Amino acid sequence: MNEETAVGPSVRQIPEGDNRERLVCPDCGFIAYENPKVVVGAVVVWQEKILLCRRAINPRIGYWTIPAGYMEEHETSLAGARRETWEEAGAKFEPRGILAVYSIPRISQVQIIYLADLVNANINAGPESQEVDLFEWPEIPWRELAFPSVKWALNHYYEVRDLSVFDARSNPPGQLGQMHDEPLD
Repeated sequence: MNEETAVGPSVRQIPEGDNRERLVCPDCGFIAYENPKVVVGAVVVWQEKILLCRRAINPRIGYWTIPAGYMEEHETSLAGARRETWEEAGAKFEPRGILAVYSIPRISQVQIIYLADLVNANINAGPESQEVDLFEWPEIPWRELAFPSVKWALNHYYEVRDLSVFDARSNPPGQLGQMHDEPLD
């Protein structure tokens, strides 16, 4: 077989020993698995104020979020959360622990969110943020949050804010990350 005849994974079928349809190469049998993307981020706190970033990129440009983004290959989840916080807010943090793990099946995401403390109050908007700010709880722009999971993470932070040890949270009951009034499947 040469490059001109190679097709690659181009046939949808259920591979032997599997129970889901996958893209399979008809020539060599290679299976192209399509798996969820992992998002990592943090609820980052400075003296009871929460770091939020106003998005400068799609989706949801102009809306507020916690520092978060896709995990890179060969990166730990904590390293990814630290990188995203640095890229989006020019900030460094010390982790307290994993605050939550969320499943967003409609977009095939798993989100790992840390609870962390800022090292200092120096924050600067990175290229993916229009602005960054530290918000006291009553000042959070709840109607301008970018995604349902941002609201979940902030509420989960509020539940554990005074605890030194806490269990990781997950999606609120019945919530799968649908936007606004989007129906559940």
